[in-house]
Amino acid sequence: MRRGVLPTLWAVSRPIPTFRTRPCLLHGVRRAKSTLASNDIQFGQPLHETHPHLLKAGDLTPGISAIEYHHRRAALTRKLPRNSVAILAASDVKYRSGAVFHEYHQEPNFFYLTGFTEPEAVAVIEKGSSDVEYTFHLFVRPKDDRSELWDGARSGVQAAQDVFNADEAWNIDDVGNKLPNLIRDSRSVFTDIGGSGARKSAFSRFIAGSDPKLDGLAKLLQNANLKPLRPVMNELRVNKSEAELDCMRRAGSISGAVITEAMRSSHRTEKQLWADLAYGFKTQGLDGEAYVPVVAGGRHALSIHYVRNDDVLRDGEVVLVDAGGEYGGYITDITRTWPVNGRYTAAQRDMYNMILRAQQSCISLCREDADMSLDKLHRVAEDSLRNGLKDLGFDVSSNALDILFPHHVGHYIGLDVHDAPGYPRTDRLLENQCITIEPGIYVPHDDRWPEHFRGLGIRIEDSL
Repeated sequence: MRRGVLPTLWAVSRPIPTFRTRPCLLHGVRRAKSTLASNDIQFGQPLHETHPHLLKAGDLTPGISAIEYHHRRAALTRKLPRNSVAILAASDVKYRSGAVFHEYHQEPNFFYLTGFTEPEAVAVIEKGSSDVEYTFHLFVRPKDDRSELWDGARSGVQAAQDVFNADEAWNIDDVGNKLPNLIRDSRSVFTDIGGSGARKSAFSRFIAGSDPKLDGLAKLLQNANLKPLRPVMNELRVNKSEAELDCMRRAGSISGAVITEAMRSSHRTEKQLWADLAYGFKTQGLDGEAYVPVVAGGRHALSIHYVRNDDVLRDGEVVLVDAGGEYGGYITDITRTWPVNGRYTAAQRDMYNMILRAQQSCISLCREDADMSLDKLHRVAEDSLRNGLKDLGFDVSSNALDILFPHHVGHYIGLDVHDAPGYPRTDRLLENQCITIEPGIYVPHDDRWPEHFRGLGIRIEDSL
């Protein structure tokens, strides 16, 4: 049983070697060196030794050190009851058609605890009778020359220990032999695998018992004391470390600069504007787009999640852009609305300034000493927008605001665009938490509303 207490000063004060040696995070000592030199082996994701232009020494993923991943697993361990396990599975590869696949995106909770970005993997955090010890089991795809010829390098089982600091590393094909014993010996099993609405993974057929070689695990799980893992993970992920904040600041500052540059340029179509944003995010140092953006000209801005982005941009209309880049898995979420021809009409300007004042009133309250929650901020936004619309000649009686402002003023952000899904919006906002503030007004073509505002959609969003 680990070995999972805090690292010694030796381990903290020196960059953790990411392969060839096995860092022991408890004692800060090295295991025997492997016979492989750094240029003799490849991995399934960038590391400092192979991609020093992307990662600093000691970082396991961009901006996040191997030590921090250990601290995260240790923090999860402290939240679990004694003699329990947490089980997480990597995301599946999603296929578009035949052998053509979508860009891979790791399951966020799995990534948060491991830093491992390959599919077909299972992580088990085992807590014994001590509150400060854990054993980290990692099941991964083995090295395979033929598979790697077609699909690129895999990290393999040895790297699961040497790079990702697993205490016990196994071939993913061994999960049916090893995992039942871990479950059987545990009083509680924390997992979201196989639950209602759970993300499908390579592990799902194992859980369901649909693979003849693995039959019987479903029954074993049914007899176990199963508990959802997501609420525990939300409590960890909602509070960001300094390293996480640095990743998000980088994503935010670069994304903001790219969007500002797009405002200065002339675009004939939504698709052209979209292409410039995507190009800017990647060429300015981000991993790419954090999500499929909204590039909505004119009436399309009335659809909150319009992502077709295939129309022309027309003179006299505004374009609403909801976009952001990603760095090291961490995202930023920004929305700006500006006139296609560079000049607001009087109605567009009045509406924009009214929404901006509502946003600024909410942002001014984003302090720990203000005793705010997302729901309280939403009520502040509603009051400001209601008064502002009344001043602009709107009838705000009855259900007017539900129609004109149909979404919440904000959400948590981090590894997910809507981070820590299910975490309550009623909880007090604390320092080192990250949210969006995004008031917006969307005026349908309806006689109920002032004519010169009809068909106008404006949203202003920042990541805080």
